[in-house]
Amino acid sequence: MDRTEFIDRLQRALAGGVNSSRVAENVQYYRDYIDVEIRKGRSEKEVLDSLGDPRLLAKSIIEANKRAGISEGTNRTYDEEAGDERGQEWGKTVKQNVMRAPGWLIALIAVVIFLLIIGVVFSMISFLAPIIIPVLIVILLVNYFKSR
Repeated sequence: MDRTEFIDRLQRALAGGVNSSRVAENVQYYRDYIDVEIRKGRSEKEVLDSLGDPRLLAKSIIEANKRAGISEGTNRTYDEEAGDERGQEWGKTVKQNVMRAPGWLIALIAVVIFLLIIGVVFSMISFLAPIIIPVLIVILLVNYFKSR
């Protein structure tokens, strides 16, 4: 893995757990760190090996943010991020972001939609009632007199 791939994987893994400004801060920090270490004479491979797996590093950063009370990302975990790349050909990745709404929010939205539909139906009935009621009365009277 080279520097570009390391940074890309770190950025994708962080995107699931912290907000975009924190992702940018951390990505820039590790870009600078790698550059400084290479200028000190270490090879790129040595620096990246010392940092380890970028997804594990991202998990550590996300956990540190959670402990500090500043987590603002999604609920994706390290294992879910790792699962995105399983079974794929080398060099090809699929970016898949899944956001799920909490159950109470879905129920609230369903109730609001139901109430809106009921409101529209009753508004239509109350709007058309002055027309429909006389028409129905006339039809009933016509049928009544026809049957006699």
